[in-house]
Amino acid sequence: MWSQVYNPFGSAVLSTIAAGIPVVLLLVMIASGKVKAHIAAVIALLAAVAVSVFLFTMPAGLAIRAALFGVVTGMFPIGWIILNVIFLYRLTVEKGWFATLQQSVGDLTTDRRLQLLLVAFSFGAFFEGAGGFGTPVAVTGAILIGLGFSPLAASGLSLIANTAPVAYGALGAPIQGLASVTGFDPYMLGAMVGRQLPFFSIIVPFWLIWVFAGFRGMLQIWPAILVCAVSFAIPQFLISNFINPWIVDIGASLISMACLVGFMRIWRPKEVWTSPALRTHDISAGTLTRPAPLGAGTANVTPRASREDIVWAWVPWIILSVIVAIWGTGWFKALVNPIFTWNYPIPGLHNMVQKVAPIVANPTAEPAVFAFTYMSYTGTGVLIAAIIAGFVMRFSPLRLITAWFETIWVLRYSLITIAAMLAIGTLTRFSGVDATLGLAFAGTGILYPFFGTLLGWLGVALTGSDTASNVLFGGLQKITSEQLGLSPILMAAANSSGGVMGKMIDAQSIVVASTATNWFGHEGSILRFVFWHSIVLACLVGGLVMLQAYVHPFTQMVLH
Repeated sequence: MWSQVYNPFGSAVLSTIAAGIPVVLLLVMIASGKVKAHIAAVIALLAAVAVSVFLFTMPAGLAIRAALFGVVTGMFPIGWIILNVIFLYRLTVEKGWFATLQQSVGDLTTDRRLQLLLVAFSFGAFFEGAGGFGTPVAVTGAILIGLGFSPLAASGLSLIANTAPVAYGALGAPIQGLASVTGFDPYMLGAMVGRQLPFFSIIVPFWLIWVFAGFRGMLQIWPAILVCAVSFAIPQFLISNFINPWIVDIGASLISMACLVGFMRIWRPKEVWTSPALRTHDISAGTLTRPAPLGAGTANVTPRASREDIVWAWVPWIILSVIVAIWGTGWFKALVNPIFTWNYPIPGLHNMVQKVAPIVANPTAEPAVFAFTYMSYTGTGVLIAAIIAGFVMRFSPLRLITAWFETIWVLRYSLITIAAMLAIGTLTRFSGVDATLGLAFAGTGILYPFFGTLLGWLGVALTGSDTASNVLFGGLQKITSEQLGLSPILMAAANSSGGVMGKMIDAQSIVVASTATNWFGHEGSILRFVFWHSIVLACLVGGLVMLQAYVHPFTQMVLH
């Protein structure tokens, strides 16, 4: 058994710099726009292996096995979800139903700002709550690009919108993961997060429209933004504090959509905003304002669809919503997992790596078991929904099969990128590189509530998952806060709340966005667009946590 080493150079500064090499290298390559995302991910993975083996003394065999373990977990469940969501999307495009759905959204309002609120924020929050793991960005990005938004706008704004709901995504998976490593009641953790994120559920819709249309454009529709934001934030608080953390996003998003649609029936902006491009110079708008969707094929949509056609156009997505909601429930997982599960301990890696102090109070072996719960994967539910929808759309079985393999070919580089990203995240977890970065944040003393929040942000930026970040740093947050005399519930929740703002810059989310909008090779442009928004919003969350830690009356919000 190999014990992790968190300070191989005997200097916290040098060890932290060494630990940051793979991440910095990855972000620089992607942001440069000169290296394709899948190549950058593979190069960064090789760098992570080298750092783990040669600097952090991890045995090479363990490092390679950890990386391969990450490749598999990258494909299942994350790559599996994306593959099948895009498969369904391509089917609806080929049949012409997706264009009809876009028309129905446009019929609700022709104002691009209101379309953004409805699709990117409210509708996206529903898919975050039901499925998570890239599903909302894939769906909303595809819808926005079909509505005529420029690729950069569709990609970047979908990423910004998919923040406030993330802590309760995939039916509360991040909260459950946090509870599993801290030992705290998930209801209490969910309630504490519900006393942080509603502030940002109000801020993010305003932020979203400000980024798209500018401050003046935002002010013109402030009543609609307020309705959308408040009708999400209040249910988010109430459900998380008085019901449970599992259905927060689903309940809040449905209420938000209903309130926004109802409000739009009685209110219209004085000036209708019809431009699909960003208010600033949009490098994607000039040459690719309305790109051909993935697998566009031949669409046979009449200029104006009938009411019956519009109802049918929504059927595939209603089927997807219902099945994904069922797939995410605990009773369904309890029903199928005992039968359709294959647990495979990774030979030579399972329980061969040991976490030690100060990351954990007592030496703890790190399990490495690939739980192939293939029937309860969200992606499996999406595939079943796509097949059902395909038959509803009158595709032949042969066409469904060929279309699915065509989707694999279209997504080949994206799937490689996602697999490599998860390999990096898994390797850094087993090598202790992530813990070294975490310890650097933990050494900030009185400022720890702020920097501890940014630790959650870093965790999501590294792993692409708020759940993974909570599992990664939840124990460290608990130990450090207890040593500093802070509420461990507060800091555990802050890890999750801060993490949501890292979602927009994690590499796999950016790849999902570029794939959904058919803007391959422009991942660097998307990263540069969202990067500073991610940092500023994360700092605002850190500021709120500082207030909750030290300043009355905010301290009265803290659970102990």
